[in-house]
Amino acid sequence: MRIFKGIAASGGLAKGKALVHVRSSLVAEKQHIMAGDVATELEKFHKAIELARKNLEEHQLPEISAEPAEILETHLMMLSDPDYLLQIEQYITTNLVCAQWAVEYVTNHMIELLEKSLDEVLRDRAVDFKDVSLHLLNALSGKGARRLDSLTEDVILVSDSLMPSELFAMDKTHIKGIALDGGGRASHVAILVRAFNIPSVLALGTASQKVHDGDEIIVDGNYGEVFIRPDLVVSQNLDERFARWQQHEHELHQMADLPTEMTDGHVVLLKSNIQTGSEVESAKSIGASGIGLFRSEFLFMDAHGGSSEEQQFQAYKHVVEAMSPLPVTIRTIDVGGDKVVSGMGIDEKNPILGWRAVRFCLSRKDIFTIQLRALLRASVYGKLQIMFPMISGVEELSAVLHLFDHVKEECKIEHIPFDPDIKVGTMIEVPSAALCADILAKKVDFFSIGTNDLIQYTIAVDRGNEKIAYLYQPLHPGVLRSIKMIVEKAHKGGIPVSLCGEMASDPLYSVLLAGMGLDELSMGFQSLLQVRKILRDVSFKDAKQLADNVMEMDSYLTITTYIREWMHDRFDHFTTI
Repeated sequence: MRIFKGIAASGGLAKGKALVHVRSSLVAEKQHIMAGDVATELEKFHKAIELARKNLEEHQLPEISAEPAEILETHLMMLSDPDYLLQIEQYITTNLVCAQWAVEYVTNHMIELLEKSLDEVLRDRAVDFKDVSLHLLNALSGKGARRLDSLTEDVILVSDSLMPSELFAMDKTHIKGIALDGGGRASHVAILVRAFNIPSVLALGTASQKVHDGDEIIVDGNYGEVFIRPDLVVSQNLDERFARWQQHEHELHQMADLPTEMTDGHVVLLKSNIQTGSEVESAKSIGASGIGLFRSEFLFMDAHGGSSEEQQFQAYKHVVEAMSPLPVTIRTIDVGGDKVVSGMGIDEKNPILGWRAVRFCLSRKDIFTIQLRALLRASVYGKLQIMFPMISGVEELSAVLHLFDHVKEECKIEHIPFDPDIKVGTMIEVPSAALCADILAKKVDFFSIGTNDLIQYTIAVDRGNEKIAYLYQPLHPGVLRSIKMIVEKAHKGGIPVSLCGEMASDPLYSVLLAGMGLDELSMGFQSLLQVRKILRDVSFKDAKQLADNVMEMDSYLTITTYIREWMHDRFDHFTTI
């Protein structure tokens, strides 16, 4: 028996026979050509680009969620990257080599540079270039489908590495778990296995070298452990762990039809964050009190530019109708920063502090106005709410609201019906907005705290930089005091306040956030039932006392230890599942 410990990338447990998929490094035919054959070789290369693009576009199905769709869009963009393709063409022409040789050389050179980067995002981009180049090499060589495309039995996939395109193409009905030698928490592979709900463990080192096809293997995506050829005792223990996990999941699903009412009657609304219309049914199935954050960016990431007014209207209408009479809060387009969309001209050296979100929208009123019109048109089909991201102060908010009023007047003139009482809110994710929340509260109907950005801006830490990742602490006293201040100023101004960042998705923080006075928590639907179960087992009085105690503490280490002990004392599943 061998036990490997890695990164728990996607929760759940899976047990079955191993299918080993060890992929070789890029190997291409290395053949010189005559000067007179350059044009023919370039034409062959251009045909391979089109074939590779066609193969990728086959995965652009309506039902895939936003993050997989964005990854596909990234790969399609690479196949249109003039710098990448020009380098390959020049290598063919200058060195008189075949297209496969040129693709391999240029790609390996780019990968080498990217893998040396200190930026984790750039290092992950190396995998994307490797993936795209494999599509080109396969198209040039005429290779058929890979062995993962069609399987006849359930397996646990064990591999040294996987390309995002392989995850799209593989037969996911038969792949019950995944164990990878490589991969990171922020990698595209990690994003996809979570999106596809496949129990997975990454960064296992040499696991693929220690297992053979048909070996029994267990993948524990909750603890980040992989057991190869487990002995009888370990197998029985893991069967018990799996049974406990299944029982826990069953208990959670019993929460779907219950309100999130604490033991003394205090209610906290739990809503879902979604990115596509296909996620609405999942939100409804777990009894979400509405959609607290609909990220509209995915509509602008379509390879074919799917961002017309009519296309947006249909997307918003679908979600609003499906959730009616529950509210749907749609965030206006939040591009820039770490969400770069092709065709919008966003290319900055310091994007996190740059031309993004509302700043982008106010300078591109042509795009923003179309979205506001589509939102207004959809508002008559249910309870639609609009919120604006990255507001830094009253001047920006006033400019946005002025434009919104102008669009409403246009709709009236054109006899386009819309909800005249539509509610608008602002996200609070910039320290300046938190400090003047009392001023902003006079102009909007609600607040939504975006902790992902609020944390990084408050502590001045790039959440994508692994060198300082230890500084990104949701329980930093400065962050907690900011949240508390926002809540107090919102309530004093007579408006409710929600929290929709990743912090809301962590069950460990749920009681603390309720005790701080949040009216709503909005999160990924995978976390909602767990948070509901916890909040239904405590009183608001105890939660408020917990928050009051925490606000007296002076370091995130002290706070983290205190909250963990408080939660573990009251909830067994924090240690047994």
